[in-house]
Amino acid sequence: MVKVIIAGAAGRMGQRIAHMVAAHPELEYSAAFEATGSPAIGRDAGELVFGEKNGVIIEEGLEAVVDKGDVIIDFTFHAATMGFARIAAQHNRAMVIGTTGLTGENLAELRQLAENFPCVQAPNMSVCVNVLFKLVKKTAAILGSDFDIEIVEAHHNKKKDAPSGTAIRLGELAAEGVNTKLSEVGVFERNGIIGERKPEEIGIQSIRAADIVGEHTVYFAGPGERIELTHRAHSRDHFAKGAVTAAAWIMGRENGVYSMFDVLGLDDL
Repeated sequence: MVKVIIAGAAGRMGQRIAHMVAAHPELEYSAAFEATGSPAIGRDAGELVFGEKNGVIIEEGLEAVVDKGDVIIDFTFHAATMGFARIAAQHNRAMVIGTTGLTGENLAELRQLAENFPCVQAPNMSVCVNVLFKLVKKTAAILGSDFDIEIVEAHHNKKKDAPSGTAIRLGELAAEGVNTKLSEVGVFERNGIIGERKPEEIGIQSIRAADIVGEHTVYFAGPGERIELTHRAHSRDHFAKGAVTAAAWIMGRENGVYSMFDVLGLDDL
């Protein structure tokens, strides 16, 4: 059995991941931790999540539990994630990272750190979203520069980063499809007298409202017609399910950073 350590174990995603780990035949929920000051520290994780004790006590910080598991699943916050990755590198512990908001510098450091451990890192762990990633790049390549590309993403009002990591990745892949870079053509805000839309622009707009789990639509708009590719998340379970699939897959892999394309075999498509 692969022993799993859950970061942010008392949070919404941490609890959903715990359910998915418990249901997976190859995984065991072995350790849990929270940030300093969390009222969940000292509680039994099983009692919190399942309503009955499982002997896994939520401890303070990763260092307190890093020797209790084989793989760390982290959906917390980008600044915390990098600290966890440094600890994982020191202890040669595998990681699954679904945290969004990682910067280019963060990702570069993660690639260096992952010389000491295997890691699956993706802005979205959903199977369907990763299929969407493939479809967006292929659609952009087929339609070419005659079609305007716009992305609209919507999430709950507690989400801290904008645009979402998924929306940024969709933009990057769409840009690759038309042989450009999002860093050169991305437009993340429009306000006032902005003039005509430049043909090469890829716009990304964000909505934050109530309890929306996550929605992403990519528009390919041409003369007289358009294609819309949309993914709507009905719950967080599909993120958690993808994460535990990655946790089972990563064990025994060579050190380095992998994507969900690797986990799902989508690089062959």
